[in-house]
Amino acid sequence: MSDALICGIAGAGAGVIAQLITYPLDTVNTRERTDRNSKKMKKTLGTIELMCQVVKQEGWDRLYGGLAPSLVGTAASQGVYYYFYQILRNRAETDALVRKKNGIGDGSVGMFSSLLVAALSGCVNVLLTNPIWVVVTRMQIQEVYGEDGISGFWNGVFPTLFMVSNPSIQFMLYETLLKKIRKRRASSNKGANDVTALEIFLLGAVAKLGATVVTYPLLVIKSRLQAKQDIGADKRHQYKGTLDALMKIIRYEGFHGFFKGMGTKIVQSILAAAILFMVKEELVRCARWLLTGRSAANAIR
Repeated sequence: MSDALICGIAGAGAGVIAQLITYPLDTVNTRERTDRNSKKMKKTLGTIELMCQVVKQEGWDRLYGGLAPSLVGTAASQGVYYYFYQILRNRAETDALVRKKNGIGDGSVGMFSSLLVAALSGCVNVLLTNPIWVVVTRMQIQEVYGEDGISGFWNGVFPTLFMVSNPSIQFMLYETLLKKIRKRRASSNKGANDVTALEIFLLGAVAKLGATVVTYPLLVIKSRLQAKQDIGADKRHQYKGTLDALMKIIRYEGFHGFFKGMGTKIVQSILAAAILFMVKEELVRCARWLLTGRSAANAIR
């Protein structure tokens, strides 16, 4: 089994576990992002208040509404992403070693290369899995096809492609921080590869925090475009495309509209990313040890 395939399977499994744990927060945040009323027209509910409202009015099961297709989407998305990420990362590491032999660099992958690898992996992931996420957002396939036809499955693909900057920034920060930890330990005669699960958890959380704060407005636009457009409803709440959504949010909701539910998203995404990174690395560690007999200390990358 190839190293990339191991990482892809581990990423899919870790993504599912993280999604199961944080899904209620994701449900609440999706409602916050797709709420098209201005702050003046409607009092904004907090995360806990909105969660209690959902439970009271719709039952506990609504917090897990759409979980099955979401798990499929998460598994596919994380699997594809980590598979291509590892292929490109391995290539970048090989190129870095070649440059070192030629007297250029220290043999490690730099920040720009890490950013490029993550961005390319994200683009492939978006193009392959965007139809799944459109279905997850709307919950019913017939609504997507009946309203927009085949092209409806790629609604929001342009802001989603821009959202590639989120995992790109996330992985750049993660790899940079991880390299600094290993370098510091190598210089202090400690095991450079001896990174604990807790440290991976914290690195994943810090990296996701930075990425989420920078890219959240793009996530709001993507969610609005992928959500069902109510035919005959207020034209202010209907979007023809990315630019139209951008202008209408600014005009009718103000810049506040781009940050609806950001607090919830920060909590959900940081927790999910931290769990995903930690579980994925542990699964990769175990898989490599089982398949190749490599020691756990050298298996983590």
